[in-house]
Amino acid sequence: MTATILFIILFACMLMGMPIAIALGFSSVVTIYFLSGDSIASMGLKFIDNLTEHYTLLAIPFFVLSSAFLSTGGVAKRLIRFAVACVGHIRGGLAMASVMACMLFAAVSGSSPATVAAIGSIVIVGMVKTGYPEKFAAGVISNAGTLGILIPPSIVMLVYASATEVSAARMFMAGFIPGIMMGLLLMIAIYIYARIKGLPAQERASLREFLASGFSASGGIILIVIILGAIYGGVASPTEAAAVSTVYAFLIAVVGYRDMGPLKGVPWRKDGEALGAAITRNLWQSVYAIATAGFSADVRKTVLDGAKISFVLLFIIANAMLFAHVLTTERIPHIITETITGMGLPAWGFLIVMNLLLLAAGNFMEPSAILLIMAPILFPIAMEYGIDPIHLGIIMVVNMEIGMITPPVGLNLFVTAGITGRDILWVVRAALPWLGLLLFFLILITYIPEISLFLPELIDSWRGY
Repeated sequence: MTATILFIILFACMLMGMPIAIALGFSSVVTIYFLSGDSIASMGLKFIDNLTEHYTLLAIPFFVLSSAFLSTGGVAKRLIRFAVACVGHIRGGLAMASVMACMLFAAVSGSSPATVAAIGSIVIVGMVKTGYPEKFAAGVISNAGTLGILIPPSIVMLVYASATEVSAARMFMAGFIPGIMMGLLLMIAIYIYARIKGLPAQERASLREFLASGFSASGGIILIVIILGAIYGGVASPTEAAAVSTVYAFLIAVVGYRDMGPLKGVPWRKDGEALGAAITRNLWQSVYAIATAGFSADVRKTVLDGAKISFVLLFIIANAMLFAHVLTTERIPHIITETITGMGLPAWGFLIVMNLLLLAAGNFMEPSAILLIMAPILFPIAMEYGIDPIHLGIIMVVNMEIGMITPPVGLNLFVTAGITGRDILWVVRAALPWLGLLLFFLILITYIPEISLFLPELIDSWRGY
């Protein structure tokens, strides 16, 4: 009865248009006040504890700010240039390069909407000018952008790790191969479509252009190595790696690429300037830029935008954790576990039911909230069936990917609509033809656990665990 009332209040609030974070918190407080023995004061303490007792969550604002610096700076443009140099000469190569750029940017941002915004704002226009249908370009980017939460580091993976207390580092390892696999599937589908429709190919990049683009994009690529290398090598935790990535992203945007801050537009070397003089000048300019970056309007705006996004995410997470606390206090996950296991469903049957439930939830709620609500319910059931918690996490993340492009709350759809200037229904029609590919990928991830578990188990064996 308590569970029924709790979910009725939640869905009633959502149907009235209440923001999901407030709906979660309101339904939790009302249920506790009228149906539980806990006091409202204890709920206030629990709300604060949700954000302070989970050390992993501290990585979220760091990754958000790092992504903000890289999105505002020229990292996205340079990654796209490098991707075009790699695969642009293949038929449909510009679209394939867009997918590759999304994969690279996902590895430094951890956010799906940020990936769509950073890459899509550049490549959709470029594809249309080159002769690609606009609907095709919008559909490719909407779907490729979902890799932002699958390829590590991923904010959604951090949320799952916090909700289930599994290793965030192992979750990152588990997402690496599925992320590359999903990107390759998209690129293969693009190539087949391009051959059928006769889409254009770019001129093959010269060796000089390939090396130049690679060097230009190295600022972003090195960040991938820093984050993943530190985590996988056991040098730093995800939170520590996130903090380092923020400092690096700031330096590369302000000092390295000079796309923002006091040195914006200042060349590294002037015409006819001696190399020694250029090095000396840039050294002093870099020190000046770092010291005075806080006075730069674009740097301040980037930090403020990152803080706003972090606040929204953490507010949703805190309320969702409060909701999950009510579920746990009322032993709702335990009751549901006993009910489902008592039905005699096989493991594959449970996985089907779980995927359908998560796909339905993805239509109406934000991924972090879904994970924090559903993980406490599904996790103990999966353990009863002997499903690996890391494998379970990747299945849930892939479901959240699909939720990013399904209406009415698909975040990638709204970002793409803003980029193209089209209405949301047009974007939905552009993205849906690719949905079958994502569902096929979900089936593979669900029933072939080795795809997710191969890398974590391999690295564990190297470490002697």
